[in-house]
Amino acid sequence: MRRAISPFDLPAGEASSLRPVLLVLSHLRWDFVFQRPQHLLTRAAKSCDVFYIEEPVFEGDTLTHRVLKRENGVNVIQPLVPHGTAEADIIFHQGDIAEAIADSARGRPLYLWYYTPMAHAFGHRIEADVVVFDKMDELSAFKFAPPQLAVLESLLLDRADVVFTGGASLQRAAEHRHSNIRCFPSSIDVGHFGTARRGRLRDPEDQAGIAHPRIGYFGVIDERLNLGMVADMAAARPDWHFVMVGPIAKIEASDLPQAPNLHWLGGKSYADLPRYLAHWDIGFMPFALNEATRFISPTKTPEFLAAGLPVLSTPIHDVVEPYGTMGLVEIAATAAQMVSAGDSVLARRADPVQEAARLATADSFLAAGSWDQTWAEMYAHIRAMGAAKAKSGAAVPQPVAAFATEYEGV
Repeated sequence: MRRAISPFDLPAGEASSLRPVLLVLSHLRWDFVFQRPQHLLTRAAKSCDVFYIEEPVFEGDTLTHRVLKRENGVNVIQPLVPHGTAEADIIFHQGDIAEAIADSARGRPLYLWYYTPMAHAFGHRIEADVVVFDKMDELSAFKFAPPQLAVLESLLLDRADVVFTGGASLQRAAEHRHSNIRCFPSSIDVGHFGTARRGRLRDPEDQAGIAHPRIGYFGVIDERLNLGMVADMAAARPDWHFVMVGPIAKIEASDLPQAPNLHWLGGKSYADLPRYLAHWDIGFMPFALNEATRFISPTKTPEFLAAGLPVLSTPIHDVVEPYGTMGLVEIAATAAQMVSAGDSVLARRADPVQEAARLATADSFLAAGSWDQTWAEMYAHIRAMGAAKAKSGAAVPQPVAAFATEYEGV
């Protein structure tokens, strides 16, 4: 069933021969939701040839792959495996694809970028100039996390040259585990979400008939949401309409509470999000307080602010600090407290003076960061690490010969 992987096409020419190759190993589907990886890697594609390997797709009758080149320059690679393929064969197949990309990049700088430690099961085979771990979440705390994830993360941390974290809580939890760890919290594309403020975006058809006030959430709908709180708030304020936008993951549709003022609209494209936010009255982040949310730094927080919306959130640490302490987000721990805070927010929105002051404070905060700036700083760290290793004569990380023994039985 195994088959040889053909070399991957890279741009030719003298200028292209100096262009780094960024090989990304991820657990996230590129087209699932537009979040941190998409923000960073679409910017990386301006200076690197980016290859993004997703988790396998089960289809067909042979081990192969498809390449989906996106308009933004990111090459998305989907390993294809037949149903029933042994786990060891899947891992070897993913490694074969990664090695074929690395072989095609020979002579250029090669940066190996991990989003999931699980990929170290095959990524350890790749010789790279710089190994990066972008720890955007504490994946071991998520529902259905593989039991071997913690061991693989320890092995990856031993090999990584630099570790980026997605928020202050993750940084504090991981800083003792690596000597070169840097915090890059959620950034913002102000231009994209700022279009929601201009009053020119038409209300989407599936939302246009929903009454106001609208309390809106967008993002993945999974075990990180406090669905009980959502139901209790809907019951306490039947005149409020809760617009919930996003795909469902790791829970069943039957788990979603139902009420006349609860509207589950499903997933939307990143391009369409400002159209929805433009017609909301409050941004809503009803996160549960559990192990899966202990270290999250929601990207939607600054996105709500850029769209001009006041925000209600449960006390997620990386929302409380800095957004809550600066008065940018109203923090409430229970449904009753959230309803009370919502009443206050709606009253302030009706006051032009208070509304102008709120927007000015939000804009001042948002001006301090952007995804462009975040990627530029990350890339500077990667290039500096590569240059320092070359100058010192440090060996390019080699495949881990003992890995199979260490991994066996996990």
